[in-house]
Amino acid sequence: MKAAVFEQVGKPIVISDVALGDPGPHEVRIRTAACGLCHSDLHYIDGTVAQPMPVVLGHEAAGIVEQVGSHVTRFRPGDHVVGCLSVFCGTCEHCIGGNLVQCSNPEVKYPPGQAQRITRAGAHVSQGFNLGAFAEEMLVHENAIVKIRDDMPLDRAALIGCGVLTGTGSVIRTAKVVPGSTVAVIGCGGVGLSAVMGARLAGALRIIAIDVLDMKLDLAREFGATETVNAKDTDPVEAVLELTKGGVHYAFECIGAKRTAEQAFEMLATGGTATLMGVMPADMKLEFSGRDLFYRQKKILGSLMGSNQFPTDIPRLCDFYMDGRLPLDRMISKRIRLDEINEGFEALKSGSVARSVITFEI
Repeated sequence: MKAAVFEQVGKPIVISDVALGDPGPHEVRIRTAACGLCHSDLHYIDGTVAQPMPVVLGHEAAGIVEQVGSHVTRFRPGDHVVGCLSVFCGTCEHCIGGNLVQCSNPEVKYPPGQAQRITRAGAHVSQGFNLGAFAEEMLVHENAIVKIRDDMPLDRAALIGCGVLTGTGSVIRTAKVVPGSTVAVIGCGGVGLSAVMGARLAGALRIIAIDVLDMKLDLAREFGATETVNAKDTDPVEAVLELTKGGVHYAFECIGAKRTAEQAFEMLATGGTATLMGVMPADMKLEFSGRDLFYRQKKILGSLMGSNQFPTDIPRLCDFYMDGRLPLDRMISKRIRLDEINEGFEALKSGSVARSVITFEI
């Protein structure tokens, strides 16, 4: 089968022939239907985050089950499924407590480079995110996927597996936005637009979208933003404080940069909550006012993958889409082939797309 293999930072991804083994007892083989190009992949490609190479990246994917392992009972060939990098064991302290994204059981969530599922010319190729979805097929643990309804379009379902799940989950699960709140979203890429949709689903009264590109701000309005601020033209903190006469109840940082994370905290009203979900370098240090933390009771939260419980969250988000309450159609800027992946990532870097989605023949 064909896969996009990332071999070296600074070099183009190459399309190669690779092979998958047969499913183990708790594994599922899937024919990939669609996979989104996500900033998390880009962090590995540009070297921000280290990853054993060569590697097949890709994690925002949907497909159709082809084969299941001997102990798998929840899936069968023909099922439509969405993958999620929050592979869980279901038995550790984190899983039992409902915090699936923190599961680190190496029996189901292999550390980078340890999964032995993909080979090329007999040599091991790393499986990114325990999925390796930039490929015509995937071999994954059964707890890395969830079955969805058959009438859900698979290219839109793929987006739910990461960007949409992260954005909506940060609003609903992590920050627990309440109806009538004021919300600011910094960064209107795929995750930020999903946070806007999540705020709308949660019943936020005012949703202020912040970005430096008018194109993305226009999209944010289509997704539910009530107001927009172009941070290239004005100080976003001052603008939000002026618009709200004192600050927002919730702010969401979707970029992973020092200054925007600090701005999320600065634009809060007394008692407000800033939620940081952008991927940040390990050595990044953030500065906040201790006085605001103490006297004004502001709060800072981290949100990994939207604190999701994806086996229930993803099917519900599919239902929201089918019910017309999750406008995912506008999120797909381009549908591309696997061999156009390098051009797709260049478009992502430039900020000219919300999401490009690789689609496969199935």
